[in-house]
Amino acid sequence: MRNKPGMKERLISLFIRLLLVGLMFCIPVQTLAQGTATYEAERKRALQLYDENKFADAIPLLEKLVSINSSDTVLLERLGWATLVVSASMQNAELRKQARNRARELLNRAKELGDNSELLRMGMEALNQPDSAEIPFSSVKNADAAMREGEEAHSRGELDKAIAAYQRALQFDPKLYLAALFVGDMYYKKAHQASDPAVQKSMVTMAGEWFARAIEIDKNIETAYRYWGDALMLISERDGAKEKFIDAIVADPYSRNPYVGLRQWGAKYSVNLAHPKVPNPLEAGQTVDSNDPKTAGARQTPAYYWSLYAPSRQKYKVERFQRDHPTERGYRNSLQEETAGLQAVASAVASDLQAGKLEKISPDLESLVQLYKAGLIEAYVLFARADRDIARDYSAYREANRDKLRRYWNEFVISN
Repeated sequence: MRNKPGMKERLISLFIRLLLVGLMFCIPVQTLAQGTATYEAERKRALQLYDENKFADAIPLLEKLVSINSSDTVLLERLGWATLVVSASMQNAELRKQARNRARELLNRAKELGDNSELLRMGMEALNQPDSAEIPFSSVKNADAAMREGEEAHSRGELDKAIAAYQRALQFDPKLYLAALFVGDMYYKKAHQASDPAVQKSMVTMAGEWFARAIEIDKNIETAYRYWGDALMLISERDGAKEKFIDAIVADPYSRNPYVGLRQWGAKYSVNLAHPKVPNPLEAGQTVDSNDPKTAGARQTPAYYWSLYAPSRQKYKVERFQRDHPTERGYRNSLQEETAGLQAVASAVASDLQAGKLEKISPDLESLVQLYKAGLIEAYVLFARADRDIARDYSAYREANRDKLRRYWNEFVISN
């Protein structure tokens, strides 16, 4: 039996349908009665409702304002997001589809007008995914029902009710990552709304406890780390936020979202973020053949050292790949092979430096030697040079070397 929409869903659906009909027949919007002062007051109120997470209440006012000024990217973006959030709590599939289509229309309009914010990008990504409301939060019926109750309360800005519902869901299903994550997110939102610094800090502490619970459930999902970093940034916990943002990248380095937090952190604190500059070894060493006697005079030059890269990779491919990857049906590029090539170059340079054969090296070789001495060439490869094949080696390396992956970001990417 199909679920029937509730009264609020019906009102939202009616509003959307009337708006679409108006657009279809090109009914002009009457704006003359709207004084500037009234418009600005209503705009402020709409954004306040959005900031208070009262998305369902904000939608009618935002729709009214957008009908008056369809070029305000802030209003378009907020209305798109509010409509998307509210759609998740709708039980009727047709109403959800209408709301999601409206959200997509609004965000596309904002994008056309030049909006390129992370909020807009993440909204578009969410809309490009299957309708989450059609996917159960949990196979445990009571847990799923509690999660949906929490989502509906969240859309109304009733954060305490949402917290209680998500906590109840976690009781029914103790391994439900999103339940713990969403409780933490509600406390973060309460912190964002608080004007008293002491209350704000208390709410962030509570949020952190629940984000930690989510991480205990699955430490390789990036979201709880990133949300935790956002919460710590809110109370200017600079170092703590940085570590959480790094943890988010370590958890999931091959998707875009984990990097958002650290980029925002860097912008806030004027910290440059950049991987070490190491050139393409094949191009850097292509002028020297290390086995050619005619090039003996070229030893201790950057090109000579880089010429050691390709033979070392080939040796690994022939002698060790199958041993290290016994389940692979055929050859592929690997972390171990790329590391073998770079380590051959770095170790030769480091050895000649120690022996006094070199007084000065090029900046690219210096960066590589520093990585080599720190034991972080693998981390550099995984974060800065990984192709699709190399990325397949990431999970196993992370399991045994999470601290090295963190160190790489702190010691080589983040420069104060």
